[in-house]
Amino acid sequence: MRYVLRALLIVGLAAGAAWADEDEIITVTGVGTVEMVPDMATLSLGVTEQAERAADAMTATSGAVAAVLDRLEQAGISPLDVQTDQLSLQPVWSDYNSDSRRITGFTATNMLTVRVRDLDGLGRVLDLVISDGANRFNGLSFGLQDPKPAQDAARAAAVADAMDRARQLAEAAGVALGDIRSISEHDGVARPQMMEMALSRAAADVPIAQGELSISAQVNMVFDIAD
Repeated sequence: MRYVLRALLIVGLAAGAAWADEDEIITVTGVGTVEMVPDMATLSLGVTEQAERAADAMTATSGAVAAVLDRLEQAGISPLDVQTDQLSLQPVWSDYNSDSRRITGFTATNMLTVRVRDLDGLGRVLDLVISDGANRFNGLSFGLQDPKPAQDAARAAAVADAMDRARQLAEAAGVALGDIRSISEHDGVARPQMMEMALSRAAADVPIAQGELSISAQVNMVFDIAD
C-alpha cells in the first residue's frame, strides 16, 4: 500500500507541474488597419410598379428593368457585373384594419445588384438608370476589386502589433518572452453599410464621394514565458 500511495503522489506532482507550465503564458490581441482608396462600387437598384392587375404590374416592371439593363450595357457595365437580386409580386390591400378588406392592386418589384468598376462614371451611371425607370435604390457600397494586398498588409500589421504588445507586457512583468504557442485570426475586414433611400426620376448627375476604405485585421497570439 505504501508503494501505491507513493506512486500516486509522484503522478499528482507531475500533473501539477504540467498545469503550471501551461499557465506560464502571455496572451495578447493585435489589430492592424490600412487605408485604401476604393476602385469599385456595388449598387442595389431596381424598379417597383403598381397596377390593378398582377400581370400589368409585372409587365410595367419588366419593361422598365429591360430599359435599365440596356442603359447599363451602353454605359460600359459588363453583363457579368449585373445580377437579379430580388423579384417579387405583392398584393395591395384596401384596408389592413377592416374585416372586409380586399385586394385593390398589385406591386411588382425587380431589384438588381450592379458592380461599377469605373468610379469616375458612377454618378453618370446612376443618373442614366434613374432616367430610364429605376425608382428603387437600396444601397451603395465601395470596395476593392483585388482586396488581397490590403488584407495581407492589415494582417501583417496586426501580427506586428500583437508581438509588440507581448514584448511590452513581458518587460513590464520582468520576465522573458518565449516562443509563440498559438496564433489565430478574426475576420475584421471593414465593409461599408448600405443606406436605403428613394430615387427621383428627375435626378441630375448624382455627386458621389468615395473617400477611403479601412481594411482591418485582428489576431490573437499566445506566447510562452521563457525560463
